[in-house]
Amino acid sequence: MNRSETLDKAKACVCGQRENEYGSPEDNFAAIAGFWSVYKGVEFTANDVAMMMALLKIARIRTGTATDDSYVDLAGYAACGAEINSNK
Repeated sequence: MNRSETLDKAKACVCGQRENEYGSPEDNFAAIAGFWSVYKGVEFTANDVAMMMALLKIARIRTGTATDDSYVDLAGYAACGAEINSNK
């Protein structure tokens, strides 16, 4: 899969399928941040969630067994983080 295909697939996920399933990234990641904050006793933001999920994907890629979907998801989390950060 080339970079254009990776970005196209990420866009299809975060601007369509996943948003339809889970709602907007801002709302979904804010809800996750709330749970993480209570669990850890540390304040997390929606952008923190995007970056931590990106790091999760990087950790999986680092194992050497990543699939194309790992890179698609990484691009999607980065895009969601960029949008959340720009809406501050």
